[in-house]
Amino acid sequence: MPEDAAPQTQGATYEPDPKDVRKAVAGSAMGNCIEWYDFGVFGFMPAILGQVFFNAGSTSEGALATFAVLAVTFVIRPFGSFVLGPLGDKLGRQRVLALTVILMSGSTFAIGLLPSWEQIGPAAAVLVILLRALQGFSAGGEYGGAATFIAEYAPNKRRGFLGSWLEFGTLVGFFLGAGVVTLSTVLLGEETMQQWGWRIPFLIAGPLGLVGLYLRNKLEDTPVFREIENQKKVSKSPLKELLTQHWKSILHLIGLVILLNVGDWIMLAYVETYLKDVLGMEGDAPLLIVMGVILAMLVVIVPIGSLSDRIGRKPILIACCAGFLLLPIPAFTLMENSVGENGSVNAAMLVGGLAMIGACLVLFLAVVASTLPAMFPTQVRYGAFSIGYNVSTALFAGTAPYVVGSLVDATGNTLWPAFYLMGAAAIATVPVLLLPETNGVSMRGIVSSRQCESTTTTPSAPATG
Repeated sequence: MPEDAAPQTQGATYEPDPKDVRKAVAGSAMGNCIEWYDFGVFGFMPAILGQVFFNAGSTSEGALATFAVLAVTFVIRPFGSFVLGPLGDKLGRQRVLALTVILMSGSTFAIGLLPSWEQIGPAAAVLVILLRALQGFSAGGEYGGAATFIAEYAPNKRRGFLGSWLEFGTLVGFFLGAGVVTLSTVLLGEETMQQWGWRIPFLIAGPLGLVGLYLRNKLEDTPVFREIENQKKVSKSPLKELLTQHWKSILHLIGLVILLNVGDWIMLAYVETYLKDVLGMEGDAPLLIVMGVILAMLVVIVPIGSLSDRIGRKPILIACCAGFLLLPIPAFTLMENSVGENGSVNAAMLVGGLAMIGACLVLFLAVVASTLPAMFPTQVRYGAFSIGYNVSTALFAGTAPYVVGSLVDATGNTLWPAFYLMGAAAIATVPVLLLPETNGVSMRGIVSSRQCESTTTTPSAPATG
């Protein structure tokens, strides 16, 4: 369907039962939770995993080896999005999402069963890399599909509220992964974790995946997709269609998601390293501080999503960009000055700095799942979202902690995280300003992101969906 085509006349519509809407939100959020649970597990015991699978000679070598394996996920994700995204536009969202949750949780669970380097030598490293590649491939079809699933089930006037639960699942997953690692280490001790305790966090992914699969298999496909299926309007070649007719909107999405990715990975992955290596904090305090920030974000993310249903997504996105342009330098300056020469910590200054960054990030997280699916028509929504999101993620997400850390080490300037966030915000501001308001726009009849604005004011637009 060309981008300049008029919205098509709709026939009969499927109206979901409110119970099905709640199940759709729960099933989608659960998959995202599993994906970020895996990142939390890998991110919070890198030294142990490096020694187990790569026979690293030191904790720093082990951490580097683990982060390199983690990067495999990001390299593979775009390939998964090019396969699974268009497949979701051709076969349906529900079938592909059932597959992604099986592959993601299954690959994470299987890592917990692998023999170590001590048992089988270099083959251990090969096996964990292969499983990480499988996890990355499946993740390439997860987020775009989950956001699409919620957006196409949600009533127009509640899409911000319901979509915010997807990123609620993100934060819960990361918090749960980090929490399980921390609790296991406290209960078992470092030596036992090195021997066999590291398996526990990975094995927990199995039951989580079964819950996610159960939730997703209890639902029919989205009402919006079933309508185009019934009307024989499913694209025969969604990949070709989205690349030839919607590539400008995909580039638009990539620019938007840069800030989300950089913000996510500096806040959730790099800040703990910053507190330890740059500010010199010791023990479990940095991890507990990061987990405290995540808890605070969990409290406000759904109310902000609900607010976007009243005032619109665009004002919140503009506030996010403005915050990331103005606040990172004061935030990191506060954090740096919070630690005295004798190692004492001014908690108010430290929390204040972290709160500035967390507040800016949660604004984006709260509206991303309700904003981005409305940029594309139903026929290519899953694939276009997945490809744009995962290309941006591969380039800017996993690389952010490494790039920022390297710049700090090379220059001695501890404000590089602030500069990086401000650069990402400067890039994202342009597509945010160009993005039409998507609040209240029906997911039916959308042609492209550039025409959403006219759809908003169409009196005949369906009231739900």
